[in-house]
Amino acid sequence: MLKFPYCNVTDLNQALAQCRFVGLLGPLASRRQSPRAVVSCSPSSSEFSLTPVQAVMSCQQQVGSSLVNRLRLGGLTEDGLSYKEKFIIRGFEVGINKIATIETIANLLQEVGSNHAQSVGFSTDGFGTTPTMRKLHLIWVTARMHIEVYKYPAWRDVIEIETWSQNEGRIGTRRDWILNEVATGEVIGRATSKWVMMNQDTRRMQKVSDDVKEEYLVFCPREPRLAFSEKNNKSLKRIAKLEDPVRYSKLGLKPRRADLDMNQHVNNVTYIGWVLESIPKEIIDTHELQAITLFYRRECQQYNVVDSLTGLELTEGSKTVSVGTNGSATATATTREDDHDCHRFLHLLRLSSDGREISRGRTEWRKKPTR
Repeated sequence: MLKFPYCNVTDLNQALAQCRFVGLLGPLASRRQSPRAVVSCSPSSSEFSLTPVQAVMSCQQQVGSSLVNRLRLGGLTEDGLSYKEKFIIRGFEVGINKIATIETIANLLQEVGSNHAQSVGFSTDGFGTTPTMRKLHLIWVTARMHIEVYKYPAWRDVIEIETWSQNEGRIGTRRDWILNEVATGEVIGRATSKWVMMNQDTRRMQKVSDDVKEEYLVFCPREPRLAFSEKNNKSLKRIAKLEDPVRYSKLGLKPRRADLDMNQHVNNVTYIGWVLESIPKEIIDTHELQAITLFYRRECQQYNVVDSLTGLELTEGSKTVSVGTNGSATATATTREDDHDCHRFLHLLRLSSDGREISRGRTEWRKKPTR
């Protein structure tokens, strides 16, 4: 197994002077030999005997002199099963309290995932597709995203994000992340997501074929590796659909041109911002987001107009109930012990024109720490 150097980064100039990362993205591990290895350069005759993972690593060494790869502060971990990349939290990525926003965290997760796909030889068009997928006009789309932040990094902090992907079910893949604070080594956040395959022409979901699986599973861990244990995975918890009337809402939200991604659709991170638009101000002022789950139901285009609806979530025994404007559920609902400091909301994003559901979600908020 090839090893790649790492250094503890506290200063960008020092990092650029001392580190030259090839920029390989993991996870890369396989016991199988496959002719479907995806590489971005032509192998020499001696490389035909390599495993798919070794072929990609050899190819990346050949192109590692590119400026992007030299400046990227990331690479394969020692065991080759995951990829880590360091980021400095910059001034335009924090809010008024000089703390990184949840949108910043979500954008960095997307960046690491995208770098992973490109570095193992998948397409650079933003879809992260394999050759068979491109041939059949198939793309990956996000079905579910769950992020938990235990401690938000501050301006000029350095964080390291580790990511890996693996198979999940017949029509999807899963990508997980772990966020660490470099200075202390502390785990400050975790995230998981599910991606499903869609036909780009018909916009319908499609089962992942064995041909496609062969192309990407060679870059996945052999054994399941989960950022959250399944028994404790809040992202799998059912989210009830909010119905009018709701207690909080922000109507008529319009995507900006800057909200579109390279695929001409509204970026997934924009949905998070829309959810936050209908959170009551008293919560924003006194609490910070500790967990968010979004289930994506429909694509959003540039000229769609969106309504953001929010309602309180309370627990009644083991049953989850949402509270409308009349507060009827509060009469018999009981909350958890920590509800004095923690608030939970259910969310719905819908098209203003016809009420069709775009996304539903859940957020949990904790008291802001004293800094």
